[in-house]
Amino acid sequence: MTDELTFLRTKKRPEVVAALSDAAAEGDRSENAEYIYRKRQLREVDRRLRFLSKRLDDVQVVDPLAQTRTEQVFFGATVTVEDQEGLEHVYRIVGQDEVDGGAGEISWKSPVGRALLGKSLGDSVVVRWHAGTRELTVAAIVYEAAPPRPFIPT
Repeated sequence: MTDELTFLRTKKRPEVVAALSDAAAEGDRSENAEYIYRKRQLREVDRRLRFLSKRLDDVQVVDPLAQTRTEQVFFGATVTVEDQEGLEHVYRIVGQDEVDGGAGEISWKSPVGRALLGKSLGDSVVVRWHAGTRELTVAAIVYEAAPPRPFIPT
């Protein structure tokens, strides 16, 4: 989040402001599509900057390796669950801003994340899924360092 904030402040916003200035210099702003587009883009960049600034004020870094109660599922845990068909799924409980479903990183506020919090090995939970409900049984709980994530500007 810090990398994105720095990118938006130092690179993206100055680029958009320069493009907006160029578009404004072209004349009549009421019918200038480029000007209207750049104004909208600047509002979006500023909105994201405000969001990130507020979020970073409240962020608390959690080190999964510092967890003392490793026999239960808490924030930062990598949990292996088994469903009723015997298939194993691995989820890592992360914050809302870190979610990556493809990598198995789910929010602690998601239905599965909330259901797993506080559970121990062998505990079963029933979770509402998009296609009904599923019963999941906790098969393993591991606390390990999170892999680093590079910021890729869009």
